[in-house]
Amino acid sequence: MAASIELRLTLCICLVFILGFSSVSALIEGLYCGTQSCYDVLGVSRDTSKAEIGRAYRQLARRYHPDRYQPGESEDSRETAQEKFLLVATAYETLKDEELRKDYDYMLDHPEEYYSHYYTYYRRRLAPKVDVRIVILVTICAISLFQYYSWWSSYTEAINYLMTIPKYRIQATELAKQQGLLNRTKEKGKNRRSKEEIREEEEQIIRDIIKNKIDIKGGYQKPNVSDILLCKIILFPYHLCTYVAWNFSWFYRFTIRGEEYGDEERLYIIRKYMKMSQAQFDSLDNSLIETFLKQQLWIKENYEAYKEEQEEEMKMKMATDSRWKRYRRWMKSEGPGRITFADD
Repeated sequence: MAASIELRLTLCICLVFILGFSSVSALIEGLYCGTQSCYDVLGVSRDTSKAEIGRAYRQLARRYHPDRYQPGESEDSRETAQEKFLLVATAYETLKDEELRKDYDYMLDHPEEYYSHYYTYYRRRLAPKVDVRIVILVTICAISLFQYYSWWSSYTEAINYLMTIPKYRIQATELAKQQGLLNRTKEKGKNRRSKEEIREEEEQIIRDIIKNKIDIKGGYQKPNVSDILLCKIILFPYHLCTYVAWNFSWFYRFTIRGEEYGDEERLYIIRKYMKMSQAQFDSLDNSLIETFLKQQLWIKENYEAYKEEQEEEMKMKMATDSRWKRYRRWMKSEGPGRITFADD
């Protein structure tokens, strides 16, 4: 009998200890309101509505606000009143937010998940205030604007360069005369323009003709909005479907059915062998592209022979180049790794 009473007493003590430990450990120093309950700080219960929490906060804020502190009105010092005000503000910030309040209530109900509460608390505190999706969108837009501006600068630079080449200026001038754009008429009276104004107008006409008539390819071509990063991301599903359909069509036509390659397909194979982008391949002269087709470089064996021939020609040019000869003599006699001394 005495043993059973002693056992019951031991169980009761353990239960009280566990409950007391849980209630204390639920409030963690450094998280939310520290070792004090945010509800107790505001004088509200866990069932209190958000509006009542706001009213309780405003009453306590007026009481402990540092700007309203008057010595002698209360037993608290200025430092104590400021600490209480910060604690009240922390409690209000914790309970006014629905998601933060749920995390706090979960911490009170599950004090054993000690490290999880730390992670949840600091994850919210250190999380960016701005939505990550907005940051990514703004970054992509900025990169796209920079791309478009850079391409326009390159295109304008190419046009300015072509304006200085006599060949293109003469052709553009002849086209302008044929179209009647440079036929000067005598101007009299107030409408008469100066020579500088007439010259500027002629330059603009020539520039417009060069822009419209000359097809600039490669890295200096006219920029297209569909080539910027933002449009590529938006059109990515379309391009992906197009790419898959194109590869399926290629496999079906030339592998299964055994059709012959057209000029477009042949140039595509040649470009892949040469490891060139579409812009780089388009910048080549038309005569060189015709040479590729005549030599049938879409055939692997022909391309390998062409590649070896080009390498041999390059070696012959380098062997006969005076600058290359001087470089080889320097490498043989001195070179970057030769050790010399001051007395030599």
